[in-house]
Amino acid sequence: MAALSAAALIIFIIEAQIPLPAPVPGAKLGLSNSVTLFALFCDYGKTRKADRLTIANVFLILVCRILLGAAITGRVVAFLYSITGGLLGFAAMAVMKRFVTNKQIWVCSAVGAIFHNVGQILAAILITETPAIAAYLPVLIIVGVLTGIITGFVAQFAVERLAKRSDIG
Repeated sequence: MAALSAAALIIFIIEAQIPLPAPVPGAKLGLSNSVTLFALFCDYGKTRKADRLTIANVFLILVCRILLGAAITGRVVAFLYSITGGLLGFAAMAVMKRFVTNKQIWVCSAVGAIFHNVGQILAAILITETPAIAAYLPVLIIVGVLTGIITGFVAQFAVERLAKRSDIG
């Protein structure tokens, strides 16, 4: 869990320094979510059941990344958006995991991205008391689906590579 939290945090911090060349303010690729997806979908094969990650473990990896990411980058206000979006997106992905295979992680990621954006918009409406912000949601969903698909394919590739290792059966 610590290694996955650290990997997600490093990716988050690096990505926070690189602006996405998109006409959508605040849009990010969200590659740190690929670690969350990897942890969610990864089956460690012949390892003992006690050594496998549970939904609760993956949830803690996500929360750790969000808390430490906000503390390290100093973006405390962004924390409110990240935690709201992250929790809603995680809930959607945890539910989707029951309906998709490891060949469809990208679908789960796209759904998670949609719910992440809905969570961020809800947080923005509550914080700013400006319901008109909801008009921005369709644009965020389009960008979120596209970035979610990319992030999902990254996680899917990592899960498939792990499954191909000779010691995993």
